[in-house]
Amino acid sequence: MTTPSERMAERAAGRPDARAAEERSGVRKVQGRRRSKLLSRLPLHLLIVFLMVVWLIPTIGLLVNSFRPPEEVTQSGWWTAFFKPSQFTLDNYAHVLAQQNITSGFINSLFIAIPSTVIPILVAAFAAYAFAWMSFPGRNLLFIFVVGLLVVPLQSTFIPLLQLFGPRGIGITGSFLVVWMAHTGYGLPFAIFLLRNFMGELPREVFESAAIDGASPVTAFLRLALPMTVPAIAALAIFQFLFTWNDLLVAIVYLGAQNPDNAPLTIAVSNLVSSLGGGWQYLAAAAFVTMAVPLVVFLALQRYFVRGIVGGSVKG
Repeated sequence: MTTPSERMAERAAGRPDARAAEERSGVRKVQGRRRSKLLSRLPLHLLIVFLMVVWLIPTIGLLVNSFRPPEEVTQSGWWTAFFKPSQFTLDNYAHVLAQQNITSGFINSLFIAIPSTVIPILVAAFAAYAFAWMSFPGRNLLFIFVVGLLVVPLQSTFIPLLQLFGPRGIGITGSFLVVWMAHTGYGLPFAIFLLRNFMGELPREVFESAAIDGASPVTAFLRLALPMTVPAIAALAIFQFLFTWNDLLVAIVYLGAQNPDNAPLTIAVSNLVSSLGGGWQYLAAAAFVTMAVPLVVFLALQRYFVRGIVGGSVKG
């Protein structure tokens, strides 16, 4: 027979093995749960991949056709180019980049897009802070009115604004200033709506502590609200820059007809095609040339994009 001390020693010696077995069992359970979760989500992941592929097919086809001569494009589908690599050529891109109006249009687009992005964001940030954290008569009604402007089609504003900015009015049509003002007006409702909802979710205690310490509303806006709203500002900058960079209608109405020298890249690209449809093969190459700058902007700000869009979606 074993003594009590010997039995205690045996139990002590067996505990590490028991613990190791329990740990291995726990690891197996966790791995099993992860495996079952992955299997349960597999159909969803496959569906997402399928939708992404379907969504990318037109873009891939456009990219392939941009490297093919027009006679090959009309005679066969874009996928046949992978079986005949000799079809690929850089002539379309060489023709597009050789156009003088493409270079000037690229510079004009930068002069239009950058101020048209910065100005409405600055104005909207001040307005959003006032709507979110300052009390004044008619605040809610004014905010509802601003949000209601989102449903106003911009086409309905062309004639009144042309009369205001035209020769019988201010007389600034054809200049960059009129496009900056137009894009600022068109972008402000959505910018104020997005930033106000994001700022409305900021911690109230932070602003109360700042007020107790003697901070003015301007100081609280510059030192607290603005730095904490960077994700929403970055997301808004992506939207506004893409809209102004890719815009054709506003540029033609306020700029193109009055002053072709200030025409942006979108007008220069549209002029590659003649009135009878000639030169259409250059549009695919020009589309990817114009895509370079928006891609750089999106990749530079993408880490803020999701947080900026989701912020303010629950309450505001």
